[in-house]
Amino acid sequence: MKGLEYYMKLDYEIKIRKLAEDEGGGWFAQIPLLPCCMSDGETVEECLANLEDARIGWIKKYFQKPALDQ
Repeated sequence: MKGLEYYMKLDYEIKIRKLAEDEGGGWFAQIPLLPCCMSDGETVEECLANLEDARIGWIKKYFQKPALDQ
């Protein structure tokens, strides 16, 4: 299995969309390859910065999981 650094350096596809006012406005982004890795923000820049934090947290959390090979 490849290590943490390998996955941190990968370029992941990002889907981003403008939220409607009834959804709270701002922007929403997600990384489809990483389940539930998503974020939002008032601006595109804030949304992407928040998503980067979410991506790092998601990958680190994945590598902290105990092995399920029992």
